Amino acid sequence: MKLDHLAIACATLSEGAAWAETRLGVALEHGGSHAHYGTHNRLLGLGDIYLEVIAPDPGAASDGPRWFGLDHAGAPRLATWLCAVEDLDVALGETPFDAGRPVPLARGDLSWRIAVPEDGHLPMEGAWPTLLEWAPGTLHPADRLRDSGCRLQSLTVRHPDAATIATRFGDVDPRVTIEEGPLGLTAVIDTPNGPVTL
Repeated sequence: MKLDHLAIACATLSEGAAWAETRLGVALEHGGSHAHYGTHNRLLGLGDIYLEVIAPDPGAASDGPRWFGLDHAGAPRLATWLCAVEDLDVALGETPFDAGRPVPLARGDLSWRIAVPEDGHLPMEGAWPTLLEWAPGTLHPADRLRDSGCRLQSLTVRHPDAATIATRFGDVDPRVTIEEGPLGLTAVIDTPNGPVTL
């Protein structure tokens, strides 16, 4: 299991991209569309992981509730963190609650399975990471993106039931800290212009 990427959810992709670019001082790259969920994204390489800005695609329908809680997306916000696992079925079987069902997805030569609850909500409102499994041989998005000069310095995950999250993910990455407190995600990203907090 490893930290895979961070996701910013927003009502429109243009608004979300502008919000992220203004703060980070770098341009995001074009991502792609997710036909199954009627969403599209833009991406930013952060070295070994990446940042995703994701929003409903107004020109596409969804086969059901959109993932990442995007049917109710508002202003851009850091919505969740995602962790890659070797076997998604095993990982979900070890989860103490319903964290979603495995959904197989593909776009171009990218192929993966991701855990998505039936109603599209984020487990523990985003404090529990979304789990995914990349297909063998898939080149990770972080390895496809140009070097933005940005790197994740730290990610703080706060939740009233932090102990449940920490039991499973407390040592997933030295940059991640899990704390008890009011719900919230805070990422500090080193940029060419200095550290920025999202």
